[in-house]
Amino acid sequence: MISLPPRWMLFAGVLATLALAVPPFVIARVRATPDSNRAVHLFFDMDFQPKFRPQSANPLFADGRAQRTAVAGTVARGEAGLDTHLSEGVVGGKWADTLPASMPVTRELLERGQGRFNIYCSACHGYGGYGDGTVNVRAMTLMSSSDGPANGTSWVQAKSLHDPIVRDHAVGMIFNVATNGIRTMSGYGAQIDVADRWAIAAYVKTLQLSQNASMQSVPPELRDRIKKEVK
Repeated sequence: MISLPPRWMLFAGVLATLALAVPPFVIARVRATPDSNRAVHLFFDMDFQPKFRPQSANPLFADGRAQRTAVAGTVARGEAGLDTHLSEGVVGGKWADTLPASMPVTRELLERGQGRFNIYCSACHGYGGYGDGTVNVRAMTLMSSSDGPANGTSWVQAKSLHDPIVRDHAVGMIFNVATNGIRTMSGYGAQIDVADRWAIAAYVKTLQLSQNASMQSVPPELRDRIKKEVK
C-alpha cells in the first residue's frame, strides 16, 4: 500500500505551483498595458543621452535656440530627385542637351570623365569607344568558337559609341544609360556617383566629336594651323 505524503506538503506544492505561474502572468500583463512612467533601464544606451529638446534654449548659439535652420544646400530625405536634370538627365520631359548648371564643362571635368570611362566603360566599349574593349573581344571570340558558348551563355556585341544612332543621343540620355543601363548593359548608378556619371557622359560626347568633327567645328583661329599640320 502506497502512503500519501502529509497534507501540508500537498498544500505547499499547490501554492508553489501557483506562485510559479504568477511571474509570467505579471510580465505578460505589464507588456500589454501602456504606462506613462519611464521604463526601467538596465542599460542606458542612448535613452538618456545629453541633448537639447525641440523649442528649448541652447546657450551654445548666439540666438539661444536649440533648433537650427537647415544648412545651405541641404536636401530633405526623399527629395533628392526633384532636380530631374541632375538626377535623370531630363528637362521638360525630354533628354537634356546640356549638363546641369552646377557642372560647367571644363578641362578638369572631361579629364575626370575620361578616367572614369577608362575604368568602367572601356572594358567593353574600348578606349576609343568603338566597342572593341578587351572583355567584349574575348566574349565574342568565345561565342564564335567551334565548341559554342559554355553552359548556354550568351553575349551581345558591345555598341560602338560612334554608331550614328548613339552619336545622336543627347548627353542627358547618355547619363541616364550610365545610370540605369540599357538592353543587356547594366547600370552603374550604384557604383559611380552622380557627378562622375555626368563627367563620363560629357567625355563620351567629346569622344564622339573627336571622331566625327568637321572643320566648321574648329575655331577659326585654329583652322589654318590644323590645315598646315594635316598637309
